[in-house]
This record gives sequence, structure tokens and C-alpha cells, in this order.
Amino acid sequence: MAAKIVPVIMAGGKGTRLWPLSRASAPKQFIQFIGDKTLFQNTLVRVADPELYEAPIVLTNEEFRFLVAEQARELDLKLSAVLLEPVARNTAAAVAAAAALVTELFGKDATMHVLGSDYEIDANATYYDCVRTARDTALEGKLVTFGIAPTEPATGYGYIESGKALSTGAHAVKRFVEKPALEKAEAMIASGGFYWNSGMFMFSAGQLLSEMHEYAPEVEKAASKAVSKATRDLDFTRLDAEAFVKSPDISIDYALMEKTANAAVVPSPFTWSDLGSWDAVWKVGTRDESGNVSAGATTLVNTKNSLVMTHSLHVAVQGLEDVAVIASEDAVYVGHLKDSQEVGKLVKLLASEKKTAKLTETHPTSYRPWGGYTSVLNGERFQVKRIFVLPGKKLSLQKHHHRSEHWIVVKGTAEVTVGEHVQMLRENESIYIPLGEVHRLSNPGKILLELIEVQTGSYLGEDDIIRLVDEFGRS
Repeated sequence: MAAKIVPVIMAGGKGTRLWPLSRASAPKQFIQFIGDKTLFQNTLVRVADPELYEAPIVLTNEEFRFLVAEQARELDLKLSAVLLEPVARNTAAAVAAAAALVTELFGKDATMHVLGSDYEIDANATYYDCVRTARDTALEGKLVTFGIAPTEPATGYGYIESGKALSTGAHAVKRFVEKPALEKAEAMIASGGFYWNSGMFMFSAGQLLSEMHEYAPEVEKAASKAVSKATRDLDFTRLDAEAFVKSPDISIDYALMEKTANAAVVPSPFTWSDLGSWDAVWKVGTRDESGNVSAGATTLVNTKNSLVMTHSLHVAVQGLEDVAVIASEDAVYVGHLKDSQEVGKLVKLLASEKKTAKLTETHPTSYRPWGGYTSVLNGERFQVKRIFVLPGKKLSLQKHHHRSEHWIVVKGTAEVTVGEHVQMLRENESIYIPLGEVHRLSNPGKILLELIEVQTGSYLGEDDIIRLVDEFGRS
């Protein structure tokens, strides 16, 4: 029986192409679009077979570390490690660092499966057949990529041309092709033997590092040193920043896959999408008899072939066709589906304006390791928030220099520390936290704690938090 595969999930991207639901601080892999799981959680589920896979290693950054941990906890799935990148250095350094950690944890002969966390994949029998073919090919000494059978002449993907067949069912890679113009994409598909470059890989950790050392030595040196000097923080492994920052900012395709003589591709006919636009979300969604895909509180009248999604407001659409209508808590996007590849330009415009920049960066709802909060109302010298605390969790022992707070419990039971005094608050009970007073909130119960917080003061920013004790290691 072949050794288990070590999954390596890349979850550090900050894309905003699915604005307004995705933001810089809440990218698409952690957002629930359609269904009851996020894209990251669906990725975790795909590698949850204990007979095929070890527990996964997740690569992410400081900002997303608690989202990763919490979304894995919700599924009750164990992680081998959460590897934190101090700076973004593209996929070559990230994969090399993961390979160094896999070697440390599982040995240099361990087979690693590199996956993005923001794909939509139909993980059927065909998918797992491709995974096993890739594993067998990697065991033969190949660096394997998954080539998706194209369904259209897409110009938003790179392509791989396959060469001679290998004994495992994979093919040697003849060449990689950059994102083509439409005419070139049509010609490649018509000629056959071309596949979309999925960005998924399979190879042994030791061979990956060995070939990186040959073809991209600065990447391999920086990544390996960053792992050897890594520090442990709670359940997280922090790459050494001084070492990692010295890696060139380059993709694994450019650094290695286009240079090695050992590249192989597994033709992969399963359904795959990188969900890079609202048009792509519409294509993979379940459509009604009028061709519409909808999610959330929506009403559609005389509307066809459209995508309508809302996470807050009730959205009613009448008499439109081929449009995307996307409503978040604080912004609404309306546009033709065919133009959804241009959302990035719209986001750049919003980000350039001081009054709208925040709309591209953060959601009104922010998640923390203990739960999170939603900004409900803002005004001069006041702010109203809904705070939710998970069962058994507690916020840091803290104080504020510029604001006081009023807490009103609306659901569950709160244990509140104010100065030296500790008391329990139940539904409809409230308490006042004076400016400068040391305080703490925790949920000792078995259900979610929800409360309304009213802040008043001269400055209400999140950086006015002086943490005295914090179980999550934050300063």
C-alpha cells in the first residue's frame, strides 16, 4: 500500500475579484458563497480521507491564522501545521517552505499534494482517480501538475501542452503557455492536447527541494532557512522573516516547472473553477428554470440567466437578463455578467478614494479567534457593534485610553470582569465599562453569546486596545 499523501493547502491570497463579498481582509477562500461551507472548508473536506491523506499543512499569513484555525475547528478536522508567511513571496517560496516542513515532519520521501484553497471542484470518483495517478507518477520521480480538460477557450488561465504518454497514465509536459488571446486559445483547443493549468501539484518533498536547489537556489535557500529558524506560537509555525524575505518573488511555474526535465501532467476531466469572477460563480451554481443562480434573501421576477446573491439585505430584481447583483452588508455591486472580469478595475478605483477605500479592505463583520463583531452604526464619537463570543472562549484582559463601553446581553450568558469585580450577566442585563478600566468578556456557557456594545469617546479605532493578558498570544 502506498504511503499517505501530505496535503499542502495554500490559503494566504488576498484577492478582491469577487467584491463586495471578498475583501482584502476577507478573501474568497474564507467566504461562504453557495452551500454550507467556505471554499477553504471544501478543500479541507477533499483531503479528509484518512486512508489516502495525512492531516493537512496550511500555508497562510498572520492576518488569516485564526480564520484557518476556526474554520478547521468547525469541521472537527485536525491540521498537521499552520505555516505563517511573514511576507508574500509568491508560490515558489511558499511551496519550498512547505516542502522543508514536510521533510521535517514526514521525511524527504513523503509525497505532497499542493492545492489552492479557493477552487470549486467536483470531488467525484474521477477526481480521486486523478489524485492517485498523480501520486503514482510522483513516486516515479516526476513533478506533477493537474491539467484541467478545457470546456471553453478561456483567456484567464494558463495552458499546458502534453507530450508523450507515461506508464502511469500521466503525460510528459511539452510546454507551458501564458494566458492566451482568444484566437490562440481557440486554436489550442481545436488542436487537442492542451489543458488549463490548475495550479495543483504532486511531488516528493525531497525531490522538490533538490530541483529547487538546482533551478532556483535562492528560493530554496531562503525557504529552507526560514523553516529551520521558524518559531512556534500556539498552534502556528512562524517562518523566520529575515530569511524568508530574501527569497525572490516568483511563481513555482517560472522558478521550476518550466525548467525541469521531470514535469508531468495528469489530464483531469473533473469539474474545476478558480471562481475568479462572478460569471464563473454563475457557471458552477445550480440554476433555476430561468437560468438564474441565487443565494440569500432574494426575489426574482421576469429575470433570466443572472446571479443574485445577498448576505444581508433582501434583494429584489425585476426585468433584467445576464446580470450580477451582489449585496454585502455595506455595498452592492450591479453589472453585466460578461463584464465581471473587470471588477478588479472597479475595486482599484474604490481603493484610490479615501471615502471608499475601506469598502475594499474590510467587512462590517470581522472574525476573531474568540468569535467576532459586526459594526452596526457609526457616528461622531459613538459606535454600535454586535459582538458574538463562541462557547468557552474569552476576549483578552484589556483597557482603552479613549473610549468607554456599554454592554447589553441579548443571547446567552456573559462572564464580565471590570477591575477586581467579576459578575455574570444574562439576557437583557447590562453593564458599563468606564474609560481606562481594565475589563474582560468571556462566554462560560454552551451556546453562542451575543451582546450589543455601545462605544463612546474621542477615538474608536481597533488599535486603542491595550491587552494585558491574552490566551491567543496577541500583543
